[in-house]
Amino acid sequence: MSTEEKSAAPRSLAEALRARDDASLAALLRSRPDLITPVPTDLTQLATRAGTRASVVRALERLDRFALQTAEALAVAADPAAYGELLGLMAGDEGDPAVAAALPRAVALLREQALVWGGDDRLRLVRTARELLAPSPQHPSPTGLGPTVREATAGMSPGRVQEILTTLGLPSTHDSVTAVAALGALFTDRKRMAGLLGELPAGSLEVLDRLVWGPPYGQVTHDPAPHLRLLLDRGLLLPTAPGTVVLPREVALHLRAGRAHRTTEPVPPPVEAAAAHRPQVVDATAAGQALTASATVEELLKDWHEGGPAVLRAGGLSVRDLKRTAVALDVPEPVAAFWVELAYAAGLLASDGEADERYAATPAYDEWRELPAAERWARLAEAWLTATRTPGLVGGRDAKDRTLSALGPELDRSAAPEVRHRVLTLLAGLPEGAAPEPESVLARLRWERPLRGPRRAGQEEDLRTRLARWTLSEAELLGVTGRGALASPGRALIGAPEPPRPAPEPEESEGPGAKLPVHHRAPAAAPAPLTPAEQSAATATAARLLAPLLPEPLDHVLLQADLTAVAPGPLERPLADTLGVLADVESRGGATVYRFTPGSVRRALDAGQTAADLHAFLARHSRTPVPQPLTYLIDDVARRHGRLRVGAASAYVRCDDDATLDEILADKRAAGLGLRRLAPTVLAAQADPAALLEGLRAMGFAPAAESAAGDVLIARADAHRTPPRTAPEPVPDGPPVPDDTLLSAAIRAIRAGDLASTAPRKPGPGDEGTPVANGELPRTGAAETLATVQAAVLTGEALWIGFVNAEGSASQRVIAPIRVEGGFVTAYDHTADEVRTFPLHRITGVAELAGDET
Repeated sequence: MSTEEKSAAPRSLAEALRARDDASLAALLRSRPDLITPVPTDLTQLATRAGTRASVVRALERLDRFALQTAEALAVAADPAAYGELLGLMAGDEGDPAVAAALPRAVALLREQALVWGGDDRLRLVRTARELLAPSPQHPSPTGLGPTVREATAGMSPGRVQEILTTLGLPSTHDSVTAVAALGALFTDRKRMAGLLGELPAGSLEVLDRLVWGPPYGQVTHDPAPHLRLLLDRGLLLPTAPGTVVLPREVALHLRAGRAHRTTEPVPPPVEAAAAHRPQVVDATAAGQALTASATVEELLKDWHEGGPAVLRAGGLSVRDLKRTAVALDVPEPVAAFWVELAYAAGLLASDGEADERYAATPAYDEWRELPAAERWARLAEAWLTATRTPGLVGGRDAKDRTLSALGPELDRSAAPEVRHRVLTLLAGLPEGAAPEPESVLARLRWERPLRGPRRAGQEEDLRTRLARWTLSEAELLGVTGRGALASPGRALIGAPEPPRPAPEPEESEGPGAKLPVHHRAPAAAPAPLTPAEQSAATATAARLLAPLLPEPLDHVLLQADLTAVAPGPLERPLADTLGVLADVESRGGATVYRFTPGSVRRALDAGQTAADLHAFLARHSRTPVPQPLTYLIDDVARRHGRLRVGAASAYVRCDDDATLDEILADKRAAGLGLRRLAPTVLAAQADPAALLEGLRAMGFAPAAESAAGDVLIARADAHRTPPRTAPEPVPDGPPVPDDTLLSAAIRAIRAGDLASTAPRKPGPGDEGTPVANGELPRTGAAETLATVQAAVLTGEALWIGFVNAEGSASQRVIAPIRVEGGFVTAYDHTADEVRTFPLHRITGVAELAGDET
């Protein structure tokens, strides 16, 4: 390297950042958004912030496996290291074409994220990253390498070092520094090391083999065996503490043939296709599941119309209530937890906030039910994709060994939206209609983010892996995928482009047992999740693609003689609402089966319907004749409905038929109601009206509640709603990625601030006569400040000023004065890239720039 090139080489990370163009700075701030919160005042502050421990840890966590392996190799290389040395550590002495091809991308990525700076001849890992990744006894390196000879012999006596040189046949030296250098030179000489190791017995070589790939530390007794003594005498093992020895890094690298890692992974593992289906089959399957998803959420909230389960004191749903919900929905408890959390994330379910706090549907649920079927699904799918709530955690344990409950406060995981989006993106990269091999998806995610989601003690998988597994199963439940393959609406939901239609596969190739090629097409980079505006547009597109796949709502059912009705498809909203009150859902699927019971008919009568209304409704909407048993059931329940009247006395019962009241009084089951006769047609009760209604119904009667005016009270199924509630906000996974407008403004401000802090100024009074650049604010008197500014207006020169704003914050700026009047100076502020007015009394001082630096 020439003298000029050496002088041009950056001497710090700040200088390296200063040499970048705006596009490169924008890439850095986009990949590490924590650096822009708040906007740094100059590039020196940006470099300092980029080297803080918290920021470096976050950047390392977002590296892929090969980029992380490259950083780990740099941590055990010389500082600085040449590119050739790094390539040798990654590819070994024999070389590896795949590593050689992938290494430039990894180094460029580390440079882009300001984890590495310097040219290819002087690559430097930032100090904090080196401290995190370099080997130490407390924190072993992922490479399995130990300390260098110089580090391992730091506490060794000079005489002992000279003894090692003598044993190795090396000339003695006058000081420990040259002795250690001679020892290191021997261990890095491949030819001489091969000869030295060839003289060792098999037992000694076996010890080295056990330590070579790490951990490099071992235990020895105070009187080592002969084969260990040979290694200690030759410095192939060096003592680090009483009874502990370490394999020096140089020796380990020779035994590894120069490789820092046992296995390098320069290429991401491919996502393999496990089965292939026709795209039409995938879309149809997903559409059917989308209908089921909306129906299941509707059934859940219908069950909680009049007030759902109580809210636990610590928040969330009790285990017992979750079991009841699972039984009501006829699904396993983990699936029930998913539907409950999905309704909550979509803003359809919340706590009512009453003293006796319970869960109930929100007013938004009524609006959601009126939407077209495709839009109802799209709202659920968008809420699932962007939510940080993680239903898969329900039933697990938190850090304090407490059970995590559904709707509880501890279920947010900020990584969930990113993992869901990435899993679906990987599915979108497969050929259309191809279902992935789940383990290949998990392996790909582990390669992309090897440091994210560390495992807890006793836990088999890290958090990101579990999130990915849950994403695959939840996407199938929701209808984002069909038969494991990404459906067209699901592809649109993440904003993925439509793939080209492949040639149709033979029918024999479909199914899980088909032999399919591995999918090697790997996206170059994981696309960022969509912005809110982009996600809204993508959701609307997904709803538009789903709508033609859904069957048209039906206006009829098929009544059967066994008191059931079959809905061969989704029903129109008024028909579904009325039938849901008049009958109970017995089973769901491609066709929904409703069953009529005395209780369900009484429920319809309680809601204000008459027997005539029910007969007319069934005749109008049935494609089959109304069965006689159903007609008899309605008439029988209607005949007895309302003969008894219950009101508040505490409560009373009145009936025109005194024989019916005699029957009630004679029934032993009425003893707990505290009934007594007030008149031939009136009974008074100690129980409240609700308990009295339930008690009489349990005895086989069909009473109706009445108001104080004597009118029958109509019970509405949707009587209980929470106050207006907003959907829960996702917990952000760090600062948001800045948009282009913010990036552009931030880069202008950083560059202008850097110009103000580094611009050389002309010598003033008290200076030594040479231009200087420092971070101190200039200090001049009021008269000198005014004169200098007025002169700059005439000459058009730029000035360096110190300025204190109204809040007392001091800053330095580079301005080009335009005019001075009324105690104010109007100037173009290079720091803010705009024309501003500065009060002269807030300018601490001015200095002329040494040259045209603007």
